[in-house]
Amino acid sequence: MAQTIYIPIWPGSGSTVTSASNSTPFGFYDNDTQFQSDAPKVADWCAKRLGYPIMNVEMTDFQFYACFEEAITEYSAQVNQFNIRENMLMLQGTTNSSTNLTQVPIRPNLGRIIRIASAYGSEVGVGGDVTYYSASLSLTESVQRYNLTALFNQIAPGKLVEIKRIYHYAPPAIKRFFDPLSSGGVGSMGFTNMLDVFGYGGYSAAVTFTMMPIYEDLLRVQAIEFNDTIRKSGYGWELVGNDLKIFPIPDAAITSIWFDYIIRTDADSAIYPSGGMYPTSSVVTDYSNAKYDNMQYSNINDVGKQWIKKYTLAIVKELLGAIRQKFATIPIPNNEVTLNGDALKQEAQQEKELLYTQLRENLEQTNRKNQMQAAKEEADNLQSQLKQIPLPIYIG
Repeated sequence: MAQTIYIPIWPGSGSTVTSASNSTPFGFYDNDTQFQSDAPKVADWCAKRLGYPIMNVEMTDFQFYACFEEAITEYSAQVNQFNIRENMLMLQGTTNSSTNLTQVPIRPNLGRIIRIASAYGSEVGVGGDVTYYSASLSLTESVQRYNLTALFNQIAPGKLVEIKRIYHYAPPAIKRFFDPLSSGGVGSMGFTNMLDVFGYGGYSAAVTFTMMPIYEDLLRVQAIEFNDTIRKSGYGWELVGNDLKIFPIPDAAITSIWFDYIIRTDADSAIYPSGGMYPTSSVVTDYSNAKYDNMQYSNINDVGKQWIKKYTLAIVKELLGAIRQKFATIPIPNNEVTLNGDALKQEAQQEKELLYTQLRENLEQTNRKNQMQAAKEEADNLQSQLKQIPLPIYIG
């Protein structure tokens, strides 16, 4: 005796969707009242698009609801993928809070760009997040060359030290400023008070500051500096590896020099230091943990819901095609019926690809670059129109 195979048939309406009924596999939207209302309607619409009641549809209401849930999740995923790509520059490094970013607008800012630029600032000693340390080197009279290996081992054992700045400059020219008028009564109480009023009381060339034009002071400073450059050894230093050469040869007046240095591993580390510009935990690091979760179905507009309905129908066709492939032929009295499983799966695949393409094109048209380009073109066109408007002639 042949075994009877029972195939469930769509009864014409679906059961009520509630969180308690486990209507969908994941239950993402079962508590959403809008989803509870739309799910049976979408199931009925899909069944009628597939030929019901003229043709039987070999699916249950829970299968329709599962396809509906998948379509909403897929729409949410596609929109979220676009938003993550669009906003990653602002999101990376920010606190990964519990707030679903699908429910809040993202404020464009320069924070991430500034953080990237901070690495350049660290290299030149302007801002950044790499710690600068200071140390001093004791100089010996008439000794010009120094090996810094022992000093580096003392200040940073086992680490690579990089010197960023050495404080070894010529004395300022103002210290050697000769004032030809300094014998003009500087010691008198009245003149000293006058210099204090002008703010020059602490300078050696006090009289010149009040009696001479400013360019004369500048020329004299320049003459002193040129003299040091041409006739004397200029102040400077040369660092090759750990060997430092000091110019000019140190004398008894210079006993030490200070320098700034960094630990090279701090600058080369890919991890931002604790207490730096980034939070130390629970942060957005990449595409995988940006807090874009499933959208709330009731917050999706009608444009999105229409895409979801069409995608649900495509998934239903794909599922029904797989079911009908399982039972490719059904025996009937004196004959057999061939089901259209292959055709349904092929049609579903084409519809899904078309829907994907439409959605992605629409999303790309709304990215910041295209919106700014459209705003520029609109402004340019408006200016062109305004230029064609004749100016009124005023008659007084």
